[in-house]
Amino acid sequence: MTYRIRRGTPDDADLLSALATRTFTETFGHLYPPEDLAFFNDNAYAPDKQRIILSHPDYAVFLLERDGEAVGHAAAGPCGLPHPDVREGDGELKRLYLVNGLQGSGHGTRLMQAAMDWLLHDGPRTLWVGVWSENFGAQRFYARHGFTKVGGYKFPVGNTLDDEFILRRPA
Repeated sequence: MTYRIRRGTPDDADLLSALATRTFTETFGHLYPPEDLAFFNDNAYAPDKQRIILSHPDYAVFLLERDGEAVGHAAAGPCGLPHPDVREGDGELKRLYLVNGLQGSGHGTRLMQAAMDWLLHDGPRTLWVGVWSENFGAQRFYARHGFTKVGGYKFPVGNTLDDEFILRRPA
């Protein structure tokens, strides 16, 4: 099998929409009532929203492909997390997902590195990421990349409010 990472383009909007919906549902779908999950996926990952992100110069999405099929993605851009220490110019890892079965394969680290390289292409800056409070594997993963917990917030998935941690990596 051949794996490669490439930066997404606006032409990937439908592909990214389907992949983001699939990976979010595989990872967290069991936590939500079906109507909350459907509402979230339909809104957060709609193709038109993905096209905007993929077209915007302040954002980047990296796709992991296995033999030409998209099996993971990472999205990065300006920090939008609700923390009082967020400053203009700070960056955020907005998403990092792999399809089921690829966790622990090293591909998440490769996607993370692609996003970090892009976020830091103009030099050091503070980076942020939000992570579900009970996603202990992701918390350990981000800790290995220098992130520490500095706060929390409520993340809406339909009518469900998740407890999320805010992690930061200093410049």
